Amino acid sequence: MKPGIHPNYRPVLFHDTSANTYFLIGSTAETDKTATHTDGNTYPYISLDVSSASHPIYTGQQRQTKAEGRIAGFNKRFAGFAGKA
Repeated sequence: MKPGIHPNYRPVLFHDTSANTYFLIGSTAETDKTATHTDGNTYPYISLDVSSASHPIYTGQQRQTKAEGRIAGFNKRFAGFAGKA
C-alpha cells in the first residue's frame, strides 16, 4: 500500500447504550474518547444509539401487522357506507 494516504485501521470499542453491549471491531472511525474493555486493554471508544443488539429487526421485537386480504380490507374500510342509501 502507498504510505500516508490510508486512514489508521485499528480495533475500536463500540458501545450500544440502549442494550449496554460492547463490540470490539476493527475500524477507521476517528474519536478522542478511550475506554477499557473487559480484556484489560484500552481502546478508542464510540457510543451508539442502535446496533444489531438493540435494533427491532435483528432482535425479533419488530411489531407484526396482521395480514388481511384485499377484499377484507375493502369491506372493513367501506362497511359503514352499506347502511346509508
